[in-house]
Amino acid sequence: MTVTIIRKDIIFQPDSSRVIARFLYSSEERSKKLIALILDLPEKDQIQEFNQVLRKYAKRHRNILRVFEKHFQKVEPVIKMMNIKAESLSVNQKMLIGSYFTMEYSIEAAAFFNPSIIEDTDQSGTNRGEKRVILSFRATGEGHISSIVFRSAIIDADNLITVEPPGRMLNAPDHVRNHVYDKKSFLAKLTEMQNFECAAFPIIEKKLTQTFTYEELKRYVDETRRVTEEDALSAVFLNESMWLASSHYEMDFSLETDISERVIFPIADTEKKGIEDARFVKFTSETKEETYYATYTAYDGIAILPKLLVTKDFYHFKVLPIHGDIAQNKGLALFPRKINGKYAMLCRIDGVNNYISFSDSIGVWRQAQMIQSPRYAWEFVQMGNCGSPLETSAGWLVLTHGVGPMREYVLGASLFELNNPENEIGRLSQPLLTPNRMEREGYVPNVVYSCGAIIHNQSLIIPYAMSDYASTYAVVDLGELLEELIGKSAA
Repeated sequence: MTVTIIRKDIIFQPDSSRVIARFLYSSEERSKKLIALILDLPEKDQIQEFNQVLRKYAKRHRNILRVFEKHFQKVEPVIKMMNIKAESLSVNQKMLIGSYFTMEYSIEAAAFFNPSIIEDTDQSGTNRGEKRVILSFRATGEGHISSIVFRSAIIDADNLITVEPPGRMLNAPDHVRNHVYDKKSFLAKLTEMQNFECAAFPIIEKKLTQTFTYEELKRYVDETRRVTEEDALSAVFLNESMWLASSHYEMDFSLETDISERVIFPIADTEKKGIEDARFVKFTSETKEETYYATYTAYDGIAILPKLLVTKDFYHFKVLPIHGDIAQNKGLALFPRKINGKYAMLCRIDGVNNYISFSDSIGVWRQAQMIQSPRYAWEFVQMGNCGSPLETSAGWLVLTHGVGPMREYVLGASLFELNNPENEIGRLSQPLLTPNRMEREGYVPNVVYSCGAIIHNQSLIIPYAMSDYASTYAVVDLGELLEELIGKSAA
């Protein structure tokens, strides 16, 4: 028997008018020539050029002058190389230089997909049967660079989602702070990743102070690289050191921003080609403290790196790397609470089967146990999860995806024991959701995909992407779905 699924007609589409102001830099030599040309302009022309910039862009960005100031500060080292003192420049000159090192980037121009959904921190003002939720999306723009964006919405008693109109002035974080590292724990994490018996290790160990910053580590690594350049293992060690350090940072968004205006854009070197597929979950600790986590995949153009995003209010975020054997593939999904005193995570370490891992630390995951392998024709190529498990009285409900003929992605569902989630209770023999005629056309044809669902009014609300271009959502009666899954257990 197939489970009834009700598709809704709301479409979350890319909007190319949503832009952020990014730093634009090509090379040291070109930057010197550009700055020289700007400063060679007569003062009257400099003022006129800057006034034109303000006239065109001041209404498109919140506090564009602050952006120009930040971007000017980024090229100050180049200005010093030109034997120009920054303090000798007028405010207008600094702002004009900053504008030349700024570009608009349309974050959603190419795609708006792979959504997840969680309960909002604030439920005030909602009526009976309503729930305020936060939707997250993977937004993709020029060069296929992905970022994480948000929408605020209300699900009513009839399971209709009403999305609040998004703000027009998008903001990257106001402040980004690199982590301050403890020498002992930093070296311990490095040795967890790999056994480094190389010439560089004792040199770095000696150089590191008890606490240090990313910039200090970079200086030590550059110094060490010059004396160990012939040692291949040392090169790997030094690269891993910088990778680990660049994976830790914190960011703050202005309190005057709406959640739809906050953009988590790639910041670290490990993310420079995109941030993919955030799976958000509201995690409740044993003391009932609530924290929002999201596992996501960072991509630097060569390798992928699983990371963890942490927030309590969606204004302040921490970013942490995920270590251990399972941190080598996409699709990690954290359980919303500890199980038998341990954190639990779904993962797919071989790219084909579904696994579960348990850990005492949310950042270190060493071993995983296979819990599902392809069984039905629509799963034969590979399986994976579609977000964090949902707790029900019958067990952990997990949305899955399966890939079958013609690389068609479909959604399925499985049920696992509450206290022993490595044990499968039941699995749908037929897909829950298959791309229909409208959904199958897009950037990547024949794909439906989700990064997380939510239970509301005894229904399963599933936001999902259509062929890696746009998104929508569907509703499933929870009782009907569980009955089918439990029936599969008895069959």
